[in-house]
Amino acid sequence: MKYKRILLKLSGEALMGNRQYGIDPERLQEYAQDIKELIDKDVEIAIVIGGGNIFRGLAGASRGMDRVQGDHMGMLATVINGLALQSALEDEGVPTRLQSAIKINEVAEPFIRRRALRHLEKGRVVIFGGGTGNPYFTTDSAAVLRAIEIKADVILKGTRVDGIYTSDPEKDSNATKFDFISFDDVLKKGLKVMDTTAFTLSQENHLPIVVFDMNTRGNLMKVVSGENIGTRVN
Repeated sequence: MKYKRILLKLSGEALMGNRQYGIDPERLQEYAQDIKELIDKDVEIAIVIGGGNIFRGLAGASRGMDRVQGDHMGMLATVINGLALQSALEDEGVPTRLQSAIKINEVAEPFIRRRALRHLEKGRVVIFGGGTGNPYFTTDSAAVLRAIEIKADVILKGTRVDGIYTSDPEKDSNATKFDFISFDDVLKKGLKVMDTTAFTLSQENHLPIVVFDMNTRGNLMKVVSGENIGTRVN
């Protein structure tokens, strides 16, 4: 395996499958099976998951809702998704721990870095919910922050697109894909990989990012094995 410890970033929308909102149990099961394959290879896995399939704080704010309230609602949405993913993983026989950046002790451990590291060393999947615990920060920022804290080898950003393109491939048929691209080139070309705060934090800490299509079965294993899947930013 090319990577020993990974931080997998999943969007909330990824859990919707073909639905308009909520969680698709079949998609969840597929993700759990892909993750189990890595656990069986002794890869240490932490996961940060978004909440956009349930609620987006930014979308609420654009309709007049208080941004801080909206972001808190979004944090709770990520915990709901974390619980769903935890259940799917445990159905596959994968030991997990859900840690939350906001106190919600009845359903999740508080985020404690040393405890998270111990769980990873023992072969448990650690799911980080609640974002960073602060409003105005996205789950992209939470993913990079947690990856740095646990000393992950790479951030794997699982999306529905198979990498980074010159423009949106779902809108532009002439868009071309990058296999490798530098942090500087992403910024120069104005490409959207993560929000600026998260991307800059990753760049400053020399943490590579791989953007790949999570919805194609087997891709996760291929990326971690070092195959040329998706786009690598370093």
